[in-house]
Amino acid sequence: MTHASTAERRDKIVHLAISNGPTNVDELAAYFNVTSSTIRRDLARLTNEGRITRTYGGAIALVAHPEPSLTERQSEAHEQKVLIAEWARKTVSPGDALLLDLGSTVATLAPRLRDIDDLSISTVNLSVITALSGLASGKLFCLGGQFRPLSHGFVGPLAEAAVERLTFDAAFLGTDGVNADGQISEADLQQLRFKELVCRRTTHVYVLAHGEKIGQSPVHGWSRLPLPWTLVTDDSAPADVLSSIEATGVTVVVVPSATASASSTE
Repeated sequence: MTHASTAERRDKIVHLAISNGPTNVDELAAYFNVTSSTIRRDLARLTNEGRITRTYGGAIALVAHPEPSLTERQSEAHEQKVLIAEWARKTVSPGDALLLDLGSTVATLAPRLRDIDDLSISTVNLSVITALSGLASGKLFCLGGQFRPLSHGFVGPLAEAAVERLTFDAAFLGTDGVNADGQISEADLQQLRFKELVCRRTTHVYVLAHGEKIGQSPVHGWSRLPLPWTLVTDDSAPADVLSSIEATGVTVVVVPSATASASSTE
């Protein structure tokens, strides 16, 4: 390929990964007539931007649309996230060992746990750590790993190794989307692997996802979590998709909106 600017080259890498799947570093270097180290820097930048995820020696695109930052996600569906978080809080008992995953809905749950005694909370979510840093009762563990700015949390082998040494009464997981086949999606494959490991170490698994995420396929990385687990969403989620998800064996909880709750009491 003729000489291209850095921005043009990185855009083309994403296009090639979307079109062709896994792409070898050496092949990319030859295609663009640059060094392998240049391609590795490109892949590192594209990964940090959430446009691809890296594999060993290559790249694969996982994002159908640019991945929003945590700050952008925090402003989305705020009312629904609060309702889901308040429902989730009711499932927690004093003395429970909990895993709080990445995600803005999980972060919304965190401050609502402050008044529950003797919790043992493990997390990879920096927002959770901030919200619970003054926890008066119980213990707070940061599982560590590589910091991922877009998710505002930690991913990778160090986090996975920590999880494999723990067990949990309940885990609250985030996700980018849930399809009609009961699979969850993430822009980063490491986050999917982490969730799969958590499920094997946990008695009760809850995936917290507001209605806009149900039936959506914003990215190309998917996982079918081992059953049983519970999807907690709100009443804006499409009913036909929820029925399909239930048919796969997933337990579905629909939290009514504040308006619906008020109407039911009149």
